[in-house]
Amino acid sequence: MKEKACNAARAAVLSLAGLSLRRAGRVLLDDVSFTQHAGEFIALIGPNGAGKSTLIRAVSGEWNADGDVHLFGRTRRAWPQRQLAQHVAVMPQHSTLAFDFSVREVVQMGRLPHRQARADENAAHVAAILQELDLEEFADRPFTTLSGGERQRVQFARVLAQIAGNEADSLLILDEPTAALDLAQQAVVLGLARRRAAQGAAVLAVVHDLNLAARYADRVLLMKAGRLHADGTAPSIYRTATLSAAFGIAVDVERAQSDGRPLVVVRGQTPAAG
Repeated sequence: MKEKACNAARAAVLSLAGLSLRRAGRVLLDDVSFTQHAGEFIALIGPNGAGKSTLIRAVSGEWNADGDVHLFGRTRRAWPQRQLAQHVAVMPQHSTLAFDFSVREVVQMGRLPHRQARADENAAHVAAILQELDLEEFADRPFTTLSGGERQRVQFARVLAQIAGNEADSLLILDEPTAALDLAQQAVVLGLARRRAAQGAAVLAVVHDLNLAARYADRVLLMKAGRLHADGTAPSIYRTATLSAAFGIAVDVERAQSDGRPLVVVRGQTPAAG
């Protein structure tokens, strides 16, 4: 029984093979391949224009790409849209909402793929997530009146609601989920993403802060010029030469006193050699 549970926990959730994408004559993705397993938190890092958000769009189906995208062992095209939406939730980098939906209503949108579930069950998931993100006091406020950071937390709550109840069989895709958040809220959001991974969800997140990526991710994918430049744990790929070359600026990699995790420090404005 234990062995079966362990195998299920390591089931492939996302598999990419030779993913390539061109737009307006530019190569945005170039032969990207990797596999992500259930319960694995992967952080996508890299300089601006490296292809991180493009990869998210290709995986989600927003942009068509060459190559193969398999989700839970089936090609993305083989999945009925509504069924896939019950297992894959995407938080884009920018979300536009012009109507005065309340915070509660925006979070409830995450339950639309689960319309067949009982109303009280959907309501319970929404209430629990509002509480987790400390959004209860905002529940009846119009979304458009919130600050940028508050809106970000609400959109994160929406995608958590979308996979609620299916955490052990889901993929949570987050494009810069900590943008506009202060230090405390960054910890809350990434901590909850980490908790969903502990429940069995695969988490794929674009994270610009290298130190946050090192702290929360099981695995880091470093992208550069549309290609997968390095793939491994943060301690294995956070090397002074590797990061300096990828980002074009000299950095030092130190170790946090509290737990020994990698800590990236920029050396002023000194460009990297070469």
